[in-house]
Amino acid sequence: MQSMQTAQLSLAYDHDTIIKELSLSIENGQITTLVGPNGCGKSTLLRGLARLLKPQTGAVLLDGKAIHKIPTKQLAKQLGILPQGPIAPEGLTVYELVAQGRYPHQGFFQQWSVEDEAVSREAMAITNMIEFADRPLDTLSGGQRQRAWIAMTLAQNTPILLLDEPTTYLDIGYQLEVMELIDRLNKERNMTILLVLHDLNQAARYSQRMIVLREGEVYRDGAPLEVLTQDLLAAVFNVHATILQDPVTGSPICVPQTTVQAKLDDHVEHVEQTYDTDEIPTTPRDCFVC
Repeated sequence: MQSMQTAQLSLAYDHDTIIKELSLSIENGQITTLVGPNGCGKSTLLRGLARLLKPQTGAVLLDGKAIHKIPTKQLAKQLGILPQGPIAPEGLTVYELVAQGRYPHQGFFQQWSVEDEAVSREAMAITNMIEFADRPLDTLSGGQRQRAWIAMTLAQNTPILLLDEPTTYLDIGYQLEVMELIDRLNKERNMTILLVLHDLNQAARYSQRMIVLREGEVYRDGAPLEVLTQDLLAAVFNVHATILQDPVTGSPICVPQTTVQAKLDDHVEHVEQTYDTDEIPTTPRDCFVC
């Protein structure tokens, strides 16, 4: 099974460094989720891992070899990528989309084989898309379209799958549909799956590992129970929250209460109501800690 690591990886846009000298390993056979506030570098890191963004310094390694030195077709047999909001040509059917996932496995003349047909059909079956095979993508619901794209990546038959915000803009029912599919692929196929999510509760429920990014660096890395804590939510997301336990899975659930600034404002207002303006403590020995 292929292993993926980063070695002192830095990624940048127009010389503006986003990911800073990051070294980490992606565990085989696990669902790992990248989380963090907007602009922290989650999608940038995923693009770097998928070879869609060239490193500023360092490298992404697949079985110890820099991915930028691996031929494209060979890499596509090992690594599947589903970017955020993928776009397909107008009128393309589900079957035609899924068939594109077989490109890395086709020969020089790109002849369609019995194996290509079987793998494509299996990918649609796993994602419950067989009945939609002849439907144009633009006639499907959001959840169905996302399942079709995942079916295409499955047709690549790769051991590693990278997904950038696969549930964004989907209704809650479709979000659950997609996350249950990802969970099933991991459990039944032992796929290594790395995904970016904004929903912390989804990340905690479906991941074995959460990596929290802040300002292009790893702030915390571990199992959901270790990562999703009140202090982390305050420090990284500027939120005061209560942490509960999911009654079904036992995973932590974040229930936001207020922002850190809002709580500070409430405290200041309380102080102002308690003291006259001239009586508010100002000297170091009279001040108190919140």
